[in-house]
Amino acid sequence: MNILILGSGGREHAIGWKIEQSSHVKNIFIAPGNAGTRNIGKNIPVDLDDFSSIKTIVIENEIDMVVVGPEAPLVDGIYDYFLADPILKDISVIGPSKAGAMLEGSKSFAKDFMAKYNIPTAAYNTFNSSNLEEGHAFLDRLSPPYVLKADGLAAGKGVLIIEDLDKAKSELTTMITEETFGDASKNVVIEEFLSGIELSVFVLTDGKDYVILPEAKDYKRIGEADSGLNTGGMGSISPVPFANSEFMQKIEDRVIRPTVEGLSKDGILYKGFIFFGLINVNDDPYVIEYNCRMGDPEAESVIPRIVTDLVDLFDHTAKGTLKDAKIEFDGRTAAAIMVVSGGYPGNYEKGKLITGLDNVNNCIVFHAGTAVDVNDNSVKTSGGRVLAVTSLGETMSSALEMAYSNVEMIEFEGKYIRNDIGFDLVQFDS
Repeated sequence: MNILILGSGGREHAIGWKIEQSSHVKNIFIAPGNAGTRNIGKNIPVDLDDFSSIKTIVIENEIDMVVVGPEAPLVDGIYDYFLADPILKDISVIGPSKAGAMLEGSKSFAKDFMAKYNIPTAAYNTFNSSNLEEGHAFLDRLSPPYVLKADGLAAGKGVLIIEDLDKAKSELTTMITEETFGDASKNVVIEEFLSGIELSVFVLTDGKDYVILPEAKDYKRIGEADSGLNTGGMGSISPVPFANSEFMQKIEDRVIRPTVEGLSKDGILYKGFIFFGLINVNDDPYVIEYNCRMGDPEAESVIPRIVTDLVDLFDHTAKGTLKDAKIEFDGRTAAAIMVVSGGYPGNYEKGKLITGLDNVNNCIVFHAGTAVDVNDNSVKTSGGRVLAVTSLGETMSSALEMAYSNVEMIEFEGKYIRNDIGFDLVQFDS
């Protein structure tokens, strides 16, 4: 079959890398793609909010399946667009309906959904310009630190964790009245801070059944020891050593199953990934957030551990037959180190020449913010998160050592990495 992957980041490169290994695939197209995805298929330039142009790509290239990487097209309703079009309606789309994507598109919707189906999460409330003073009073009742979340999509950066009460009140006012994160912060969710260690769990669901993918832990802060600003993710580890079978069973029973059943009860079409952002609080899982797509940079450590044909899993997802699917994992640990542009997640320069890509070994290099210079065919930076370097090892330590040694071979002006990915998991490593 011919498959179109929508997106341009490391997640989409990882998905394409795995899809290329399937015997079911004839051609892979990536729209818009990056300098790495051109090695697994054909890149096609397109704006992901231009559904009519995506339709043209699908028709011209006789696409059988569309895999949606990022959240924005899903929140904007690309699944519904295909379903409503007489030409596109029979094409498989891996991703939820617009209603399902609200799990990520609106944090207040997600929190209300969790409350409705008794899914464990932090105490919360939602505020806007009409009840701002109530928001200040709600903060008075909480203990520090204070968690403020822009309700809508904010590219993974709409979360503030603040120690000082007066500053939290000031930031709440600013987020709402000055729309710090655009329309995303017209409404702000304030929630209780939960203390524990985080992990990410992923499923593919056809709306009735699901398969659980390898879990992972990502590292959002730009600085070492989880300091500094939030980013889209500086690296990831899979599996998560403390997520033993007993803990994973709690996650399935208390979080995964009630979520999938809740979506079905609410009549919400959902055929794709669900990302559960979780925190382990005294050996009990709580949901921090949902995402309606595969994580990034988690995809760069999770997908290399999936032994099963990913296209088979996608086909079962589209046809509603996931109950018949089996999934097999590589038992080794995968470590993904994100190489980013200097200044990220703030201002950074693009167009920096990347060297050393041909020198790496015993790793997979997933491209994220890269582009090809049409004048000399060189690879240059084009984003904040530039590359993810993934290695597999028998232990977490060996996987990290291999990944970091390969990162050292890659250079570009302003290159930055976190040198402590996995630092909080070392106590569990063996």
